Amino acid sequence: MGDVTKSDGALELAGVRLALGEHVLFDRLDLVVRPGEVATLMGPSGCGKSTLLALICGTLMPPFRAWGTVRLNGADLAALPPERRRVGILFQDDLLFPHLSVGENLAFGLPHDVRGRDERRRRVAAALAEAGLEGMANRDPATLSGGQRARVAVMRTLLAEPRALLLDEPFGKLDVPLRERFRAFVFDHARANGVPTLLVTHDPADARSAGGAVVELTPPPETEATTEEPTGEPAPRPA
Repeated sequence: MGDVTKSDGALELAGVRLALGEHVLFDRLDLVVRPGEVATLMGPSGCGKSTLLALICGTLMPPFRAWGTVRLNGADLAALPPERRRVGILFQDDLLFPHLSVGENLAFGLPHDVRGRDERRRRVAAALAEAGLEGMANRDPATLSGGQRARVAVMRTLLAEPRALLLDEPFGKLDVPLRERFRAFVFDHARANGVPTLLVTHDPADARSAGGAVVELTPPPETEATTEEPTGEPAPRPA
């Protein structure tokens, strides 16, 4: 791949290593995910896949340590707190707010600079239509099916206009037919919005559907952490 420029919107991991205390989780990782691409991280449990997502988000906490550089659209993320990184993340659980309606959940994801009640309603309505959930703005999330809730969670994340999207096994709890449909829904939207996307999964079918680079995380032969000082210390999780 060519050099990453500040304007191309790519997510770049350069020389990234993670350790838990003195135990190195995986060897040096170099990866570029360009806008609209979906790259996949695979490997056994405990190899650092989800921990790497926390590093990118800025929520990595001690005793984990990190080396290397994470850049998004040319900017070094280590210099930015989590709320300014504009990195969206989806988990297995949809994490919808139970005290808010479907529409209010979606509106929560809108950037702060989207002002005016009419404009916010318009964007929420457009997101519902895009997800095939027209007319459901006033519904209680508890009344939705699992697939519907999952689509709301995706649209809420995309409404925040993330510059990168992280997927931490979001398809793991879905049955096979729903998993296939939801997987296509997420990937299609990530590609259409030109968002570099990084998927963590144990399922080879997820990786095939993603269609991008597949990285197998493995521990290095020597598992003791280097004595070199970690670089790009992640910001603490906000209270």
